[in-house]
Amino acid sequence: MQPEFWHERWSSNRIGFHRDAPLPLLVTHWPTLDLPADARVFVPLCGKSLDMVWLAGRGHRVLGVELSEMAVRQFFEERGLVPQVHATAAGAHHVAGPYELIVGDAFGLDAAVLADCAAVYDRAALIALPPALRRTYAATAWRRLPTACRGLLVTLEYPQAEKAGPPFSVEADEVHALLDADWRVDAIERRDILANEPGFVAEGVTALSTVVYRVERRG
Repeated sequence: MQPEFWHERWSSNRIGFHRDAPLPLLVTHWPTLDLPADARVFVPLCGKSLDMVWLAGRGHRVLGVELSEMAVRQFFEERGLVPQVHATAAGAHHVAGPYELIVGDAFGLDAAVLADCAAVYDRAALIALPPALRRTYAATAWRRLPTACRGLLVTLEYPQAEKAGPPFSVEADEVHALLDADWRVDAIERRDILANEPGFVAEGVTALSTVVYRVERRG
């Protein structure tokens, strides 16, 4: 998807992907990673996700990247925070409390920006991208995360012919093809969620599952 697609979604408030509570799968599985409280967590295509608030509530420092300045501005406004803003080659960094959100391109972040990220949490990035951009994303942002970085990747699986993404269906074989060269990837839960997603049902989708992967960057 081109950046204009996401800018238009935010400007027109068509953000059905935004949830009004932390993802239950995050709450269930994140503690199993056994990360130190002050670990820095990379959240790509973060929007204004409340998952970041939950992570910060566990003591983590959050590094997010998001194309939409509107989303970043709303995130801080809704927390009652006034961020300090500075520009780098990666984009405009908005910093307040435990949050550093970059208005920029996740593909363009270099290894130095990500160097102290002990963890990664991807609920909305991989499934937001069509196939060619998924390959680019894996070869850039994911490849530049440091050795021993670990985290969770959450995907969707459904018959792609039944619905135009985003969000896209990303099957297990593709996840492994994208990441196995650099990451250990283990599926830890697969859950049928069709009954909880009336929008998918209305579009004629006949099966829908969410899958959680535990990931760890190899040396």
